[in-house]
Amino acid sequence: MLNTKLHLICLIWLLINFMTTETMSTSRPKVFIKDPDLPEEGLEILKSRCELIRGAKDNSMDDLAKMIQEANGVDAIMWSGHGVPNKEILDAAGPNLKIFASVSAGVDHLNISEIKSRGVLISNTPGVLNAAVAESAVLLTLGAARRIEEGRRAIVNGEWKTNFNWLLGTDLVGSTVGIVGLGGIGMNVARRLKAFDVGRIIYNGHKPKPAGDEIGAIFVPSLNELLKESDFIIVAVPLTKETALMFNKTTFAQMKKNAVFVNVGRGGLVNHDDLVEALKTNTIFAAGLDVMTPEPLPVDHPLLKLPNCVLMPHLGSATVKTRIGMANLASKNVLAALDNKPLITPVN
Repeated sequence: MLNTKLHLICLIWLLINFMTTETMSTSRPKVFIKDPDLPEEGLEILKSRCELIRGAKDNSMDDLAKMIQEANGVDAIMWSGHGVPNKEILDAAGPNLKIFASVSAGVDHLNISEIKSRGVLISNTPGVLNAAVAESAVLLTLGAARRIEEGRRAIVNGEWKTNFNWLLGTDLVGSTVGIVGLGGIGMNVARRLKAFDVGRIIYNGHKPKPAGDEIGAIFVPSLNELLKESDFIIVAVPLTKETALMFNKTTFAQMKKNAVFVNVGRGGLVNHDDLVEALKTNTIFAAGLDVMTPEPLPVDHPLLKLPNCVLMPHLGSATVKTRIGMANLASKNVLAALDNKPLITPVN
């Protein structure tokens, strides 16, 4: 009888031990992916290691309760889009949260101090989108210079003319191109524009960059000098307290009458009321924008009524290859954090 009881106790202990071990072995880190449309190819490396909790198709910052539920107790958050993650979402993740991986180059939409105050790492995805955004900058530059929006409207309105001097644009050949922000994107823009036989490329920033010397770009110490000398001004700086609204009535007034202004940085760099006025009064020739404030732009916004303004709905990094690369880099940062290894692209 005693042996039977001992055998039964041993059997129960083994069963409990087995179930505990099995539960531990199958327990995987949870990753909340805000946007369910992130490309599968970019998430492959997470699938074998982590439980992926995908946000709902209609996830928006308006449906906070749903995201709080989805983010409950997760070990990592992959955040795409430019909504600001609420404190409540971070509270829902709780002490398990190790990393907040933003699938973006810019991080101005994040409350960095709030995230870091919890001891949570932050990563972003710079670099992989440089080429795609640079191509968009060139597209906008050419489109604005050659009056593509005004020409399209003429076709739609039946106002296509054939006289010799109709809709004359401005040339890149021989021009002075000023790049505000010669970082990864700015450098990619400069390299591409050299193929158009521009006269010179100048740039402004905190200090000269060796990479600029490699392509023959000239550093100018003041923004005012760049604005006065440039036929094309291409903006590729991040949005910070220093750069917010740096393009306004004063800076537009310093540009040439034939100047083409292109922004692929952030909408918050520009006072859009002042830009509308500069375009209406021909203070500058034209503008090309991939980023605006607010986004989405209201359908009755004055920018949409201007024939000398070419607009794109924030599509700078929107290529299949680039978006896969961004998701892949974010995934690698998540795994690095879970393995207590240095992040590939940390936000410091």
